[in-house]
Amino acid sequence: MPLIDTQPDALANVYARSLLELADEQGGRERIEAILGQLEDILELARSDKSFGEFFASRVLGVSARAESLRAIFSGRCDDLVLRFLLVLNQKRRLGHLVAIVAAYDALVQVRFGRIEVDVYTAAPVDVAELQGIKSRLQTILAKDVVVHPYTDEAMIGGIKFRIGDQLVDASIASRLQRMRDKLSSAGAAEIRARAGRIIDNSGD
Repeated sequence: MPLIDTQPDALANVYARSLLELADEQGGRERIEAILGQLEDILELARSDKSFGEFFASRVLGVSARAESLRAIFSGRCDDLVLRFLLVLNQKRRLGHLVAIVAAYDALVQVRFGRIEVDVYTAAPVDVAELQGIKSRLQTILAKDVVVHPYTDEAMIGGIKFRIGDQLVDASIASRLQRMRDKLSSAGAAEIRARAGRIIDNSGD
C-alpha cells in the first residue's frame, strides 16, 4: 500500500511540533529548515519509487525489521535527528502517515519564520525576471516572505492562477471568460423576464 496522503490532523501536528522543538533546541533556524528539506527529499523519493513508498507504509513488515532497514538506508546519509524521528514513527506504527506529518511540520516552519508558499500557474513558463516580479507583488500584498513555486498549466489559455494553502485565486483568461458568460447568461435571463413582464402588463390594457 502507498503512503497515506492526507491533510495534517491533530496527531500529525503533535509529532511535527515535537520535531520542530527538538530541531530548534539543537540548531535553531538552520537545523529546522535542514530537517524540513531532508524530510521533503525522503517523501519525494517515496512518491517516485513505488517499492520505497510501500516500505514506509507496509503493515506486513515488522517494526524491528523495518527499523534495521531504516538504519541501513539512512545512517550517515541524513541528519541524525531525522533518522531518530523516523525510528520513533516506525515504533509507533505511524510511518505510513509521514505525508501528513511532514505537511504539518512545513506549516509550522512557515508560521515560525513568517513565510508563506505560493504555487503559481501560468500557460507558459515564466523567466526569472517575471517570477521575481510576481514574488515581489505577492510579498507586498501578503506582507510575508513568499516562496514561489512556478508551474506550467497547458490547459490555461493565458493569465495566472495562485494557490495559497487550500485557496485558489484564479485570474486566468479562461476563468474571466467563464465569469463573463455567467454574467451575460444572468443578464440575458433578467432581460427575458423583464420583457415578459412588460408584455403581460401591456396585455391588460
